[in-house]
Amino acid sequence: MTGRGRLEAIWIKRVKRGPMDPVERATLVEGQGILGNADQGGWRQVTVVEREVFERLRDDLTPAADPAMRRANLLVSGVPLAESRGRRLHVGGCTLELRGETRPCERMDQALPGLRQALSPEGAGGAFGKVLEGGEIRVGDEVWLESVPAAEEEEGAA
Repeated sequence: MTGRGRLEAIWIKRVKRGPMDPVERATLVEGQGILGNADQGGWRQVTVVEREVFERLRDDLTPAADPAMRRANLLVSGVPLAESRGRRLHVGGCTLELRGETRPCERMDQALPGLRQALSPEGAGGAFGKVLEGGEIRVGDEVWLESVPAAEEEEGAA
């Protein structure tokens, strides 16, 4: 495992292209995503961004850079998401399989001019994943990223 961090914020998007509503707790549903979120099932069930990325953006771009502008579901600190594809992210008692990096779209520039480009370097846009083990998560929960990609771990066990 790598270092441990913290779940800093949770947002639920109740309708496609709708606002990101901040909540203190949410329920992750295995194979589906976040209960009540517009995006259910499929490849991209939950999206995650790093607090540290937005701290850098505030220094480099503008103090107005806010993590909610990224339109992700979870904000974590202390856990680097670059090159995390295939790894498992544990949030409290729940587990996500990270499937790739989230690429910023044109909606980022609608929120803040220059945000799309600022989020474009490797890993800065966050990651997305699938819920492997569901349950309730709360702001303040411990988060950690397994150090070995899940596929390699399973191959080594065989």
